[in-house]
Formats: sequence, structure tokens, C-alpha cells
Amino acid sequence: MGRTVSGPYTQTSTRRRAGTATPAPGLPDGFGPPLRPRPTIRNVAERAGVSKSLVSLVLRGSPHVSEHRREAVLQAARELGYRPNAVARSLVEGRTHLVGALVADLHNPFYAEFLDGLQESLHGEGLRLLIGSGRFDPAFEDEAVEAFLELRVDGLVLLGVAPSSDTLAEAAAYTPTVVVGERDVELDGVDIVVDDDQLGARLAIDHLVQHGHRRIAHIEGSPSSAARYRCEGYLVAMRRHGLAPYIMVEQGESSEEGGKKAALALLRRDPRPTAIFATNDIVALGVLAAAKELGLRVPEDLSIVGYDNTHLAALNQISLTSVDQPRRAMGRSAAALLSDRISGPGKPSRMREVSPSLVVRNSTGPAPA
Repeated sequence: MGRTVSGPYTQTSTRRRAGTATPAPGLPDGFGPPLRPRPTIRNVAERAGVSKSLVSLVLRGSPHVSEHRREAVLQAARELGYRPNAVARSLVEGRTHLVGALVADLHNPFYAEFLDGLQESLHGEGLRLLIGSGRFDPAFEDEAVEAFLELRVDGLVLLGVAPSSDTLAEAAAYTPTVVVGERDVELDGVDIVVDDDQLGARLAIDHLVQHGHRRIAHIEGSPSSAARYRCEGYLVAMRRHGLAPYIMVEQGESSEEGGKKAALALLRRDPRPTAIFATNDIVALGVLAAAKELGLRVPEDLSIVGYDNTHLAALNQISLTSVDQPRRAMGRSAAALLSDRISGPGKPSRMREVSPSLVVRNSTGPAPA
């Protein structure tokens, strides 16, 4: 049964149990002795019987130490529970081995899956990842980047965020930076990783046309270069198939609620669309909710295509046809570009574009008669 605790501390019962420790003199019942001091590099040197400078060489991974002494130092560090002082090491080396990732929206699973690939690759390069959320708000974006810069990160990854504000532009000017998913970057020395969004949109429209759909609508989503390119791909594909008279574009926020609101506006038209291509999977979930609210069957009455092929799309209850971005590959590519730019910051800007594919599931089918 749970215990209600008031005040800032969690106190234990005053009843003693066999074998439990007695509190140190002068401390209230339920509190242990004060924490022992953190071990220092001097303590490690004394335990290993070597100099502080040799311990420092071992901890920096220097090859100029015998295996016998290296093992003695590492064993002493393990026994003492020693952790190197990252701040002191950064002052000596001139770098922190930290990378700051600014994410547009942590609620979008695409970004989380991208970060998996990014972190795996950065770890292999000896870099650690810090994550901040911009929440589609310039003030939050600037605040997160300022925090990264105060921690003196070695590099920045802007995921779904264009360096448009003065703070982000200034940070990217003197910190190795990779932008992912945004093409509107006019800063020298900033690398870009993007998906071929126009191709992805064409794949979605071609699939729907093959199933006999003509009244195909598109929900564009929040302003971004990715959303714009996907919309342009939709327009090009519709015109290429001779379906210009049926073009329907509805603006909406890149959220489930935004997708539902935009879909309701589209589905209340007369005639209504028989298929909707959403700018991402989160928006597509809103379209599914709108269809359910209006009593429309998916895919018998309405076909739906998302974008990103997140893990949500593959759930049996959702089974969403979606354009797949190879997000882990994009994460690895971003890590490689960033690591290379940290090593050689004077290189010209580079762009890596990945090719999407369409994953067909149960949310699309033949157009209703």
C-alpha cells in the first residue's frame, strides 16, 4: 500500500528492521550519512601508484602508455568510482564532444526515429547527444540553441528547423551545423540532409490514380520547405495525370488536430474528395479521425496516404499507406556530415538527398463507384 509523504523529503518509517543501519549521529531518523567526496585524479594516481600526468594520459586514450600501467590506472578508477571531469577535459582539449540537436516537434515519431540513427552514429564517433525542442516557436528555438552554445557543443543538428532567426544564423556561422529536412538554408558552411519530397508526393498520387481516384485532395501542413515541396509534388502529379480541375489543397497545422480540422473542411465539400494525401503521418491520423466522425469507411469511402512511414503507420489498427523516408539512414548521413565538418570546418556546404518509397497498407483502395 502506498505512503503519503509531505514536505520535500521522502522519509522512511521510524520502526527499525533487523539489519538496517542506524542513522549517523546528529542526523534525523531516516537520513543516512553525508555523501563521500568525489574521487579525484590524485586519488586514482595514489591508488595506482603512478603520477597524475600518467593518469591523465590514460584517460585521454594516449597510446604512449604501457598496457600494464594503463590497466592499473583503469582498475584504480573503477575501484574508486572515478569519473573524469568533463568541464576540465573540455578546457584542455578545446572541445566538449557534445552535439546539440534542436527538434521541431518531439511529438512527431519521425523525429524520434531519426534521432535513433543520429545517436547511434555519433556514439561511434565519440560524441554525445543533447536534445532540445523548438515546438515550432522561434522563442523556444533560440532559447534551446543558446543553452547548447553555453554548454559549448562541438556541433548542432537542426531537425525540421530552418536557421532563419538571427540567433540560429549566428550560431550556425561559427558552430559546425547540419540542417535536416529543410532546404531554405542560405548560410555558407552549413550542410543539409533532405528527402526528395516532390518524388514522395508523386509516388502517393500515382498510387491513388492507379486505383481510379480523381478527386484527390492534399493537406499541406505548417509552413516549411518540406511541406511546400510535397505540395508542389502533389500539384505536378495531378496536372501530369490531367487532374488539374480536381486539385484541392487545404492548409492545416502539422498536428493530429490540425489534420482533423482540415479534413473535415475537405470532406464537407460537394463533391467531396475520394482520397486525401496528408503532409505527414500525424496529420493523416487526424484525417482518419475526421472520417470516423463523419461515418466514412476507410478505404471503401475514403483512401488516405500519409508521409514519413512512422511506426504508427504500421500499427494494425491504423495500417496507413505512407511515403517512407529512410530516417535512420538520414540520421547516419547527418552524423557523418557533422563529424566531418567538426574535423574540417572550412569545407563548402554540401547536400545529401535520400530517395523515398511508398509502403502500401490498408488505408488505400479502389475509388468508390
